[in-house]
Order: sequence, then C-alpha cells, then structure tokens
Amino acid sequence: MLYYSTTPTAAGPLTIVVDGDGAVLASGFTADLATLAPFVDVTDLRRRDDVGDAGKAALSYLDGDLTAIDTVPVRQRAGGQFLTHAWDVLRSVPAGAPVTYREFAALAGRPPAIRAAAQACARNAAALFVPCHRVLRTDGTLGGFRWGLPVKRWLLEHERSVA
Repeated sequence: MLYYSTTPTAAGPLTIVVDGDGAVLASGFTADLATLAPFVDVTDLRRRDDVGDAGKAALSYLDGDLTAIDTVPVRQRAGGQFLTHAWDVLRSVPAGAPVTYREFAALAGRPPAIRAAAQACARNAAALFVPCHRVLRTDGTLGGFRWGLPVKRWLLEHERSVA
C-alpha cells in the first residue's frame, strides 16, 4: 500500500508519497496526483494526514532545519546504475551550496556526462528529498525544474537565507 499527503507550503503544495515502511517513493510541489503518475501508480494511493518521518522532515526543512531531509529513506524506481548513483550524489550536495550540472557530473564520477547528470535531475521522482533544485546551469542560471522555476528559486533562496 502507498500513502500520500499534501501540505501547503510557502513554495506551493507539497505532496509526498511513501510506501508502508515510510520510504519516499515520490514527492513534488503539486496537489495534482496525476503529475506523479510517471513515478508511482496513483490508483494505488491512499490519503493520510501524516506520512510519518518524511512529512515531519519536510516541515522541519521548511522551518529552517535544512538537514532534516538528509536521512529520510528514498526508494526511486530503478533508473540504471548511473541514475541511482547520481541520485545518491545529489543527496550529498549541501543546502546553500548549489553546484552546476558540470560539477554534478564530476561529483557523480563522470565529468564529461553533463547531459546524463541533467537527465538524473529530470528523472528524479523525490524532489526535496533528492535535492535536484541544488543543480544549476553551467552559467549559474536556474535551468529547469519539474515543479517550476519559481519553486526552485524559492527553495534556493530559503536555503541561502538559513544556511
């Protein structure tokens, strides 16, 4: 069984999907469950007011504890060896210290694989918990973000103001 909750935040509604063990399978700044369909079977979701540690960690992060999300277990659909590794690497990028796609590719052990690094961000199902918002274009501009550039900007400014 999969469970979800949607919480209003300053960055917009945050929906978190967890499995029975509380691991995050998907999350995003949306109230529209259909937008999570590429990542989870939305017909199998059951609403809960509280999704446990994942929900508490997200609220703590939004309240200023930027490391609260770091230890929440995440289980994304397998995306191949590089994607899985890249998602782990994203979790090590410190809040308030964004990196470029080029730097992210190097951190992931494949410096020339800038497009693959960008693909890891694009295919990330667990936004916030796997903080792909911390990756910028090589020129330092925002680039893309599944949940919109205003949300990415808000998250980066939040981290900068707290860090």
